[in-house]
Amino acid sequence: MGDRVSVLVVGAGLAGLSSALFLAQRGVDVLLVERRSGTSPFPRAVGQNQRTMELLGYGGVADAVRACAPEVTGFRVRIAAGIRGPAFQESVYDDIVADADVLSPASWGMAGQDKVEPVLRRRAAGLGAELRFDTELVSFAQDGAGVTAVLRERGGEATARVRADYLVAADGGRSAVREALGVGRHGPGRLSHNISVIFDADLGDLVDHERPTLHLIRNERVAGVFATVDPAVGRYLFSTAYEPGDGDSSEDFTDDRCTELIRLITELIRLITELPGLAVRIRAVQPWEMAAAVADRFRVGRVLLAGDAAKVTPPIGGFGGNTAIGDAYDLAWKLAAVLDASAGPGLLDSYDAERRSIADRVVAESLRLQASRGFAPGGEETEKVSEQQKAVELTLGFRYRSAAVLTEDDDPADAEDPFRPTGRPGFRAPHVWLRRGDGTVSTVEFFGRDFVLLTGADGGLWAEAAQEAAERLGVTVRTHTLGGEPADTVGTALARYGIGASGASLVRPDGVVAWRTTDAPDDPARALSDALTEVLAR
Repeated sequence: MGDRVSVLVVGAGLAGLSSALFLAQRGVDVLLVERRSGTSPFPRAVGQNQRTMELLGYGGVADAVRACAPEVTGFRVRIAAGIRGPAFQESVYDDIVADADVLSPASWGMAGQDKVEPVLRRRAAGLGAELRFDTELVSFAQDGAGVTAVLRERGGEATARVRADYLVAADGGRSAVREALGVGRHGPGRLSHNISVIFDADLGDLVDHERPTLHLIRNERVAGVFATVDPAVGRYLFSTAYEPGDGDSSEDFTDDRCTELIRLITELIRLITELPGLAVRIRAVQPWEMAAAVADRFRVGRVLLAGDAAKVTPPIGGFGGNTAIGDAYDLAWKLAAVLDASAGPGLLDSYDAERRSIADRVVAESLRLQASRGFAPGGEETEKVSEQQKAVELTLGFRYRSAAVLTEDDDPADAEDPFRPTGRPGFRAPHVWLRRGDGTVSTVEFFGRDFVLLTGADGGLWAEAAQEAAERLGVTVRTHTLGGEPADTVGTALARYGIGASGASLVRPDGVVAWRTTDAPDDPARALSDALTEVLAR
């Protein structure tokens, strides 16, 4: 019969490891398989926005991720012919932490994927997730009751069968699971072939270690990206486009082709640093494709796509890794609710509706950023828009629309300024600092596990209503009062949540407002129970 698990996760990138972590944290029996021997040595997705750090905080790893990289107050993006000399264009972000606590209690992270993945791996394993590296998915088939998968260890011929209730495909941009399902993609598709190298070199004061800098190199011989990986040991990353030859693929490089490319890249590194005699020690080489595409479906029966399997986006903007972790969190709380029967299977339809719309938005923004920096196909320029404003809106001002959100009538907005939150259903629940004893607590810290009902000071009936509704539906609903105790330190909590003193706001486990009522209805318990029933597809 083989092994039996609740969820099988395929792929150990950011989406896969996050899924395993968040599922195991909710008590779900999860098995993750990965054909590689370990996590990625490449920093690739660098930086965690505040929304991602909130989610990682719910997973108990935010501090560990933050400790993976030195704390910085800013960074810059520099377009130039080389590392030396004047810049064609330079964007300085010295205020990325300015007003940060107005938006969220979580601060930014600056860790690369190579540092984050091991943190996620250790936490997932510590929570009870089974992680099998050097193990590939050979095939799978689903029916009305679950998914049967055939697995094989690297180098072996014997296969093992695993039966799972659900399968999470986090197997990358060339997802074999997505291909097997016949799910198409929309968007420009492949933009270029690229190769990235990690190398060690003594660059002295050529690079600024105080302010991280992303160098976008453009000259007659090369267009590429240069960044510092670890200043303590003189480790750097260089990535550039290349024309594939025989034997080239992200899966397999011939030895001769590797040697040829390393020689070429070494010459390019010496060119952009203007150090012709520079000793370059290549540590790792990885070919990859830059692409922009979104899967047409994120759910096919009992199989759900996450991370790059669901969408791929150019690295500019840093949305790929952050979105992957967002996918994982959304999947985890919904799968856990369906598996413990507190929600109906229809709740999983909201994963496709909510996360696919986010994917479309971040891919569009990444393409816009790429064009604005002269790296778009054809080199066309786009209208300049505040990059920080757009990024904040995408990450903290997004809106979900699905059956898991009870949107109010005549409310067409799909985004809002997170500096001026409204508390409307579908938006992230506003962050408000509240006084607790001698310290403060953020409303965001109330979320991350169960449904939460926030009420006004005159909403005394809501605690009883929440208990009654929770018992009726077999779910947990925790209540907190705004404007009562703890006291509202800025006098804006009720206004930000859009409720009156007797009103209430129902917030999902992911910190998104599911339903609200300005004032108490005649039967609060019935109103809350009806809202939960609809949100949970019961």
